[in-house]
Amino acid sequence: MSVEMEAVIGLEVHVQLNTASKLFCGCSTRFGAEPNSQICPVCTGQPGVLPVLNRQAVVSAVRLGVALGCTIRQRSRFARKNYFYPDLPKGYQVSQYDEPIGEHGTLEIWEQGQLTPIRVTRIHLEEDAGKNVHATAATTSMVDLNRAGVPLIEVVSEPDLSSPEQAAAYMRAMRAVVRVLGISDGNMEQGSLRCDANVSVRPKGAEKLGTKAEIKNINSFKFVQKALEYEISRQIAAVQSGETIVQQTRLWDTERGVTKPMRSKEQAHDYRYFPDPDLPPVVVEDDLLAQQTNVLPELPLRRRQRLMQQHQLSDHDAGELTREKELADYFEQAVAAGANPKRCANWIMTELLSRVSDAREVIGVPVTAEALAGLLGLIDSGKVSSKLAKQIWPKMWDSRRSAEQIATEEDLFQQSDASAIEAQIRALLEANPDKVEQYRGGKQKVMGWFVGQVMKATGGKANPSMVNSLLKKSLDE
Repeated sequence: MSVEMEAVIGLEVHVQLNTASKLFCGCSTRFGAEPNSQICPVCTGQPGVLPVLNRQAVVSAVRLGVALGCTIRQRSRFARKNYFYPDLPKGYQVSQYDEPIGEHGTLEIWEQGQLTPIRVTRIHLEEDAGKNVHATAATTSMVDLNRAGVPLIEVVSEPDLSSPEQAAAYMRAMRAVVRVLGISDGNMEQGSLRCDANVSVRPKGAEKLGTKAEIKNINSFKFVQKALEYEISRQIAAVQSGETIVQQTRLWDTERGVTKPMRSKEQAHDYRYFPDPDLPPVVVEDDLLAQQTNVLPELPLRRRQRLMQQHQLSDHDAGELTREKELADYFEQAVAAGANPKRCANWIMTELLSRVSDAREVIGVPVTAEALAGLLGLIDSGKVSSKLAKQIWPKMWDSRRSAEQIATEEDLFQQSDASAIEAQIRALLEANPDKVEQYRGGKQKVMGWFVGQVMKATGGKANPSMVNSLLKKSLDE
């Protein structure tokens, strides 16, 4: 009889900071430059050079630590993490070991309409390594050191995650937080946000952790979930067949959809950490800590919860609106200008987002939030129908005119003159006695045909509810 197993997952998320220069030198961090064009003696580890810490990276780390509710260590230090790899020119990586800048925090994820806290063990600053480039047809590999020395924050979670879906939700939550804090673009395709996933399995309800495997450098929400699904299945199958799980580092093969062994898993002592003699302790002043605490923005999941409560939005709608700060800001500005929240949410998610490639682009769109509120107000007042509003919308986009101005200049107001609509209906009924007879004989679907004909005759301007009520009255006489 097989024992039911459960997964235990912890993530180490690497957040690339959006500073203009690297962690210990003035080289640019710009993505996409020519290989080895953004390097200097410091980030390439030349003898005799001295690193100088980027203050903005420290500010960003404090900002994230405060947002995650971490205890900020006001005196931390850097250490050298020693290992040898072609993309690590110094033979060591400058990181933080026994004195990280932040500890004991929480990142909340959204599950089934509520917030679930995931404990954060620590956050620390470190420099990135370079990049090995493996050309498919070539027999050699090349090294690009542009990324060497780029500032990272590593966020290490407790093993509180129990499913691949939770892990993907954690990564989404992390991306949303660092973006709303303005410390990283969170672009996973460019490597600005990636993670190492530690996963083990054990009998359900057991306290003792199983032997873990670490899956390195996963750079998409989809791959986090897929890699963990595969690895959990692999480990469960191994345990149930009597195989011993070996602690090791594995890589996710995106083409084959499997994890594969890379090397045995290192322990901390394998890296021979020791304090970096070239770098003084990092001191976080009281003023800096207070400032970052006071300017902390509303975090995305808390904002999602508030929008649901304040505007009676659905879980789905609130989630879509808060996936980017700029989108949520646009929505709230429109509501503040008088837009109906539910109608506004629907319009943004359909009409607005169909016109931008990235939700953050709503900052510079031709139709301001206040202008959108004006258009939606015309619908609510009955002056224009939803159909006419969709004709007005692109004109607003192209000309930056208000909805009221466009409707006035182009005669797009809804027709609500009962006598004019009745005249159209009388003419229609007189011209189609057979259809009238069908309706009165019980074919209720003919009503839709009549409505369509009236709307066609009025150029779509007739008030639909008025058309329906007046038609029914005439047909039932």
